[in-house]
Amino acid sequence: FEAKTCARLTSGVCHCPCSLTMSSGVRVAAASMELFTQIKMKKDLRFVTYRIKDSAEIVADCTGAKSETWNDFVGHLPQDEPRYALVDIPYQDQEGIDKSKLVFVHWSPDGRTTVRQRMLYASSKLAMKSALTGIMTEVQANDMEDLALEGIQKKLRG
Repeated sequence: FEAKTCARLTSGVCHCPCSLTMSSGVRVAAASMELFTQIKMKKDLRFVTYRIKDSAEIVADCTGAKSETWNDFVGHLPQDEPRYALVDIPYQDQEGIDKSKLVFVHWSPDGRTTVRQRMLYASSKLAMKSALTGIMTEVQANDMEDLALEGIQKKLRG
């Protein structure tokens, strides 16, 4: 990432998530980070989707209440545009104990997006992931089959 001078500091360079950009020049908006903190700490959302606005900034696209399901999340994904998402996925561990885990989803539907869109999202993904500290599980989804909940839950079980 490229370090930028942060207005919150009187001197020096800030390495906070609000300053993360990649070679694409896309930065993560501060409001996007607030929703990340909300879903991670308050656990009152099921998902947050993010889009790249004006080829310059990663912004929140939509949120889903905790009562929404994986299928609700999938229904919010556009069929002709990429998205990033954070999804709180419920699963049972190997001992059968109910748990949930935040998963980073990179949605880039094959054959329905432009090469420019795919390249912009691919080159900006590291900036987004770097801002989302503590998120270890990633799902790269290019079609609806990649979004099968059972396969993702199996991945979470290890």
